[in-house]
Amino acid sequence: MTETFDFSLVDWSRGQFALTALYHWIFVPLTLGLAVIMAIMESIYYKTGDEKWKQTAMFWMKVFGINFAVGVATGIILEFQFGTNWSNYSFIVGDIFGAPLAIEAIVAFFMEATFIAVMFFGWTKVSKGFHLASTWLTGLGATISAWWILVANAWMQHPVGMYFNPDTARNEMVNFFEVALSPIAVMKFFHAVLSGWVLAGVFAVGICCWYLLKKRDQEFAIRSIKVASIVGLVGALLVGYTGDGSAYQVAQTQPIKLGAMEGYYEGEKGAGLVVIGVLNPEKKSYDDNKDPFIFKFEIPQLLSLLAERKFDAYVPGISNIINGDYTTADGEKPISVFERMEMGKTAIASFDAFRKAKAANDQAVMDSARTVLDANVKYFGYGYVENPQQVIPNVPLVFYTFRVMVGLGLYFILFFIVVIILVYRKKMENIRWLQYVALWSIPFAYVCGMCGWVVAECGRQPWAIHELLPTWAAVSKLNTSSVIVTFCIFLVLFTIMLIAGIRILLKVIKKGPEAIDQTPSY
Repeated sequence: MTETFDFSLVDWSRGQFALTALYHWIFVPLTLGLAVIMAIMESIYYKTGDEKWKQTAMFWMKVFGINFAVGVATGIILEFQFGTNWSNYSFIVGDIFGAPLAIEAIVAFFMEATFIAVMFFGWTKVSKGFHLASTWLTGLGATISAWWILVANAWMQHPVGMYFNPDTARNEMVNFFEVALSPIAVMKFFHAVLSGWVLAGVFAVGICCWYLLKKRDQEFAIRSIKVASIVGLVGALLVGYTGDGSAYQVAQTQPIKLGAMEGYYEGEKGAGLVVIGVLNPEKKSYDDNKDPFIFKFEIPQLLSLLAERKFDAYVPGISNIINGDYTTADGEKPISVFERMEMGKTAIASFDAFRKAKAANDQAVMDSARTVLDANVKYFGYGYVENPQQVIPNVPLVFYTFRVMVGLGLYFILFFIVVIILVYRKKMENIRWLQYVALWSIPFAYVCGMCGWVVAECGRQPWAIHELLPTWAAVSKLNTSSVIVTFCIFLVLFTIMLIAGIRILLKVIKKGPEAIDQTPSY
């Protein structure tokens, strides 16, 4: 069956979407985090009446505005790709996937657009209280926007609240609230949004340390560091908590992703968590009997605790999941990938039989085919799989990016604790090595967030929709050359936008807070 698919087209389409998504994610988390930081600063101004806090808030609002504008441009292009590059996907699940995206555009985006205008241009036109409310509502709108986008993404990771309608050949929503309030979506939302707090905290502290290194605008810098470091630390601690919750959910709903995150092939009780390790490049298959590691250091039993909340729990590895040769905590024997492939092929065959019977108006055959389809539709996507190796994510990519993400997350917790202690002891201005560390930590905050998305998205491959639709069945029928051309065009355009955004941002930063007018404009 796979011979009918152009996998070079699939790879280039995936690459184009990944390019757009990663460029978009450069701007989104900073927007989410700065919205909180600048709102807190304006709240302090509202309470104290101190014009210096107003000046501080206005500076970070301008940084927010530049970042927001470029982020919107990349986000619009990202959504169009569902129709251009992934039309099969959009046809099959558009009734479900499109709903949260439509709500995001109609409610959240218009909410942002309304109050952001008041926030930027209303300083002398509305009351202090209304302006403060507009600032908070702008941030709330951005956060609500993230909620609906992450609801859509979480549904792709763990599809719920729907059924397959053979009459329309589409998955249709039957329970909106099950989709909108999925535990996967809730945890993903908090994890992603709070990571924006961490990025914004690192970004603001780093920029302010540049002012300290230049010995200018020091009072502004210290004020900003006090707020940003607290927001960053709260975000970093909560990201750790939600990350643990997300890992547990992955273990329950996407165990093969957990196997890729840990380079874990053979299950055992009391499984250890690999802290650092070097994967064996000769390990090419789940059944080649080669050691997956050249070197590893692990904490005994910790993986069992994270995955099953018990130190001695059994955690299946990639090979066990493929072969189905283990027993779950409930005493059930899971279905192997080989069995799922057969069930998927049965589902596809029964769906074809249903359509032919419908065209012939043969109700008896339709009912019989529908019964078989309903019994096997859960694994419909496996019908497109020809080799079990296809359902295993890119283990090295997921394994290493996961460790980079976790390592940097722990570093940022320590970073914010040190900064908070020193800034409140009034020693931050004199420790130049820490100022340099803070400045050069900014790119690592971006790397951390990017790695998180690589783990989440590459870890669920090959699925566009988990177990229902692989990427090669979701892609549009396009010429590979046209996708390559648009990939290159997007790469050039996004790079130009990024460079332009950075140049404008650097210009604002170099001018400093003293250059901000009472009525900022663009």
